[in-house]
Amino acid sequence: MFSALNNIFKITELRRKVIFTLAMFIVFRAGTHIPVPGVNAAMIEKLFTSGNLFGLLDMFSGGALSSFSIFAMSITPYINASIITQLLTVVIPKLEQWSKEGGEGYQKINKINRYASVVLGLIQAIGMAYGLRTAINNPSFFSYAMIAITLTAGTVFLMWIGEQITAKGIGNGISLIIFAGIVSRLPEGLHVMSQYLKAGTINIFNVLIFAVLAVLMIAFVVANTIAYRKVPVQYAKRIVGRKMYGGHTSFIPLKVNQAGVIPIIFASSVLMFPVTIAQFIKVPWVQKVASYLQWGTPLQTILYILMIVFFTYFYTAVSLNIADMSDNIKKYGGFIPGLRPGKPTTDYLDKIMSRVTLAGAIFLALIAIMPNIIVWITGISGIYFGGTALLIVVGVALDTMKQVESLVLMRHYQGFMK
Repeated sequence: MFSALNNIFKITELRRKVIFTLAMFIVFRAGTHIPVPGVNAAMIEKLFTSGNLFGLLDMFSGGALSSFSIFAMSITPYINASIITQLLTVVIPKLEQWSKEGGEGYQKINKINRYASVVLGLIQAIGMAYGLRTAINNPSFFSYAMIAITLTAGTVFLMWIGEQITAKGIGNGISLIIFAGIVSRLPEGLHVMSQYLKAGTINIFNVLIFAVLAVLMIAFVVANTIAYRKVPVQYAKRIVGRKMYGGHTSFIPLKVNQAGVIPIIFASSVLMFPVTIAQFIKVPWVQKVASYLQWGTPLQTILYILMIVFFTYFYTAVSLNIADMSDNIKKYGGFIPGLRPGKPTTDYLDKIMSRVTLAGAIFLALIAIMPNIIVWITGISGIYFGGTALLIVVGVALDTMKQVESLVLMRHYQGFMK
């Protein structure tokens, strides 16, 4: 490991990228401690208990939302805009055309994402300012406007930081900002655990069990994140001019976790929404519904699993076009052994993907309810070690490691001549 780190810092360009990325992390973490003016942060912090939507958003912002800093909305509007644009790609032909144009089309879609992020951010900021109006020191139109503009500007600035990291640093900047926000909560969790030990609430045996389960959970997530099903494809020989092409065997990697962390986020948001609304609407039947949907209740757990399975199939169907995959195989003279190109190939790929997606959905459901199981086994509560955060951290870490590895190999490769 130390030799790998040494290789990174030996390369001037790579060293600059790493230092620039770390510098942007420092700017991000500094901004999470700059409060929005005119707001009583102590009153807002009471809302961020486990089991509501605010707690999920606070995790993505690295604690910036609970302290109501200028980065309180984090990069969430950009994520929402990207997801909406991706879903609309199936409906709007122009977006679908841009998605197939490569780099140029990606720039056009990304431009739409930026504008949509500003609009969604402003709407979300206005909603937050009005919803948290009891925590505003001097409620007025000017105060609401100032808070909304400040929060929107913070999100736009974070979006700019993410793009700078992508261009001048290492990895995907937007993903790394979320990664930094989640990882920054680790010291707080360790502090809470140490307080439990001092108070005698738990003992060292509980901590050891927690550590072992955490390591096993991380290994399980890594294994399933990189897992895929190989579908063999044979390419026929063809002669173009005086050259012969094809005649080789390849495979299509169908990922087990094609949908990523999106199904868990969707399911969590849907189930946490009634609980969050119940904090503001003191109606008996609303409170009763919210009590049934509290985090960890039997009904909430069952609905959570079913929604994760549903959203996994839904998002996989939207993000992966089996018909286009089959057409591309046929276009380049390929075929799956034992199957004719066209509809038989499409049906076969669809059948394989349905089975793989089921395995991915079960994996996501297990990861999502694992925090409840860990609390039940160890008795350690109040420390968030959820599937959403773990999937994001592992996914971003693996992607960044692959990019670093490719850069290191590219710089160390010398070929036949120096």
